[in-house]
Amino acid sequence: MAILSSPGSTSTSGDPEPTRTLQAVTRSTGSWIRQLLNAPLANFYLVLVSAGLLITLGVMMVLSASSVFAYMNYGGDSFYFVKRQVAFLVVGLVAAFFLARLSVEKLRLLAWPAMGVAFVMLLLVYTPLGVSVGGNRNWLEFGTSLLRVQPSEYAKLAIIIWAAHILTMNAKRLHFVRYLLMPLLPGVGLIILMIVFQGDMGTAMILIAILAGILFVVGTPWRLLAAMAAVGATGIAIMTITSPNRMRRFMAFLNPSHDTGGANMQATVGVYALATGGWWGVTLGASRQKWGSLPEAHTDFIFAVIGEELGLVGAIAVLGLFVVLGVAGFRIALRSESLFCRVTAAGITTWFMFQAMVNLMVVLRMLPVLGVPLPLVSYGGNALLANLMALGVLLACARHEPEARALLAGKQRRPQQPRMTTVVGSRRG
Repeated sequence: MAILSSPGSTSTSGDPEPTRTLQAVTRSTGSWIRQLLNAPLANFYLVLVSAGLLITLGVMMVLSASSVFAYMNYGGDSFYFVKRQVAFLVVGLVAAFFLARLSVEKLRLLAWPAMGVAFVMLLLVYTPLGVSVGGNRNWLEFGTSLLRVQPSEYAKLAIIIWAAHILTMNAKRLHFVRYLLMPLLPGVGLIILMIVFQGDMGTAMILIAILAGILFVVGTPWRLLAAMAAVGATGIAIMTITSPNRMRRFMAFLNPSHDTGGANMQATVGVYALATGGWWGVTLGASRQKWGSLPEAHTDFIFAVIGEELGLVGAIAVLGLFVVLGVAGFRIALRSESLFCRVTAAGITTWFMFQAMVNLMVVLRMLPVLGVPLPLVSYGGNALLANLMALGVLLACARHEPEARALLAGKQRRPQQPRMTTVVGSRRG
């Protein structure tokens, strides 16, 4: 039997009107998104919004994850850690604001002073000012535990700015290996060795990754990168084999069911926390693992508490924010005409993305425990302050993209509109 249809109706075998409408909406939405991403200050706002949300979530989760531990160990003050975090956050926001408004020339002027300060601070760790925290002697203490500084956190940003400055100076000669690696490799290598001898393998790995990202951006030959990667892997293997504590962690990683109350306790409880969260979590503040079961709940394993309290949805949201931050950072590097901004943006983005990846892989039991915090989220005043300073420099590079610079210059040159005034005649005497 033939099915007759009126002229105004749609055939079941043809292209129905709802499908065409959906396709049109999809095309218009895609065009709108592309238009937004191509806006002059798009990357600036992508970095600002994604980092802002991560920091806000971090403060909230530090309060939740640390409240029990702080109450039990700091005189009943459940807000001990979050108050310190907020104090560093305020200082960091001020520093980020001023750094974000600096020109490329002024940022380059900071290169040698920043590298010098980082070197001196790392050197002071080997003096009586140096103290051990968590088994690593990588802190400076000035009279009280409230005045502790972790030089290696600030060394990350110092190395990036210094490397960008050195490579910019040698921009026309980077096809020669001599000018590509000198004095970049000895300078960064010395900083890495100083951190290695302080026992901080996690930070050393991050610095190696930053160096690799910087060299990749400036077009270093693959053979040279592979050789350097082999040297770095060998060094990490030697550091692991020669340290009983690292070997214990590595063997525990290879055998997850062994010593779940000792070497494997942190990783095991972290997995339990993630598994307990389910899709939507047990609600904010209701974590059970933070009640003494999960060590470092507010620092290295804060993502486990996020997964437990906010569930899979919350964990994926955190991953999504890091992806947005990473994409925006690398877009800044690609769009920059200045080699300094290109190297700086790539170095900072590599730092955040690699450190976040290492932290998440540790919590998900894909790597041995390394003691690396989650950038912008984990508790740690020095780490947060260094992260915010790096964000300020990244935002400065975003402001110096060609289109963004032209837009901002146009706003500054825009003449002011004349004001309407009322002329009031005075009485003549």
